[in-house]
Amino acid sequence: MSSPTPSRLEFDAATLERFLRLKLPGLQGGMRLQRIGGGQSNPTFFVDFDNRRLVLRKQPGPDILPGAHAVDREARIMHALAATDVPVPVVLFFHAERDIVGTPFYVMECLEGRVFASYELPGVTPAERRQMYRSMAETLARLHNVDFAAIGLGDYGKPGNYFQRQINRWGKQWRDTKVSDNPSLERLLEWLPANIPPGDESSIAHGDYRAGNLMFHPTEPRVIAVLDWELSTLGHPLADLAYHCIAWHTAADEYYGLRGLELAALGIPSEAEHIADYYRVSRRQEPIQQFHFVFALFRIAVIFEGIAARARQGIAVADNAEQVGRLGAVFSQRAMQLVDGA
Repeated sequence: MSSPTPSRLEFDAATLERFLRLKLPGLQGGMRLQRIGGGQSNPTFFVDFDNRRLVLRKQPGPDILPGAHAVDREARIMHALAATDVPVPVVLFFHAERDIVGTPFYVMECLEGRVFASYELPGVTPAERRQMYRSMAETLARLHNVDFAAIGLGDYGKPGNYFQRQINRWGKQWRDTKVSDNPSLERLLEWLPANIPPGDESSIAHGDYRAGNLMFHPTEPRVIAVLDWELSTLGHPLADLAYHCIAWHTAADEYYGLRGLELAALGIPSEAEHIADYYRVSRRQEPIQQFHFVFALFRIAVIFEGIAARARQGIAVADNAEQVGRLGAVFSQRAMQLVDGA
């Protein structure tokens, strides 16, 4: 396992190694660092010693939006969920200061498993793929079933009025960072507040629940860890479910979607079958509606618009940020197609 080049490693590795040896006595051999993927999010590293494999996750740098890249919240929620039936990595500690790697960070145990960027889940049999999809849906349902107050997360977000608050938040974020006009987003900011369905419930919402943020067992077709809790909060469970189902509305070159694939031949359920798998485990009764899918597409469109803005400012995390950022227009237009189709 090789270390990153100096240009990609924005902190002093020797300082980190000294700190870890004090924090976690018994580490053997030299420390080896490897950055995990590119990502648009919090920089993540394998931290290997001869007798232990760790993962370090940190903020990307000082120039971030207020409240963004909250690695403290990630560490907190995974620590709280360790006592539930939602699979998460074991968090060892959180370090709030900037003296070690330049930003706050946390360290967790490294799990061995399979992570698939694409919803196609390449390299597995159709029968195995069908079971993996069922595990995805059931894991999300179990997350939404968690009594968040009972595990100490009663203050993890503001229960109630979730959609109105989210529409306001993401609308403000887009207007604060936009680098070009997007008429579809403007229309969505008018349509969404006027079409919020009745009924308001709260659960833990992952915020970015998709195939690429799940780890599967090395050989068995089941989820063993839910990763990347950066956008988690107390929110509406159907917002999470709709976001997870965006893959059925998008193509493979539109953020790893399923549109255009022969789903049955691959062992991938239809969207309706996948949602049914969720509801079999969920305690929810309220059916998912078109609004939830429009909202999910709106929200991810704003996220992609933000990636485009950071790319133009030269502070994006991933090398392909500018290319990915163009998807803001794609997803906002797809959302308006759902609205106009209704």
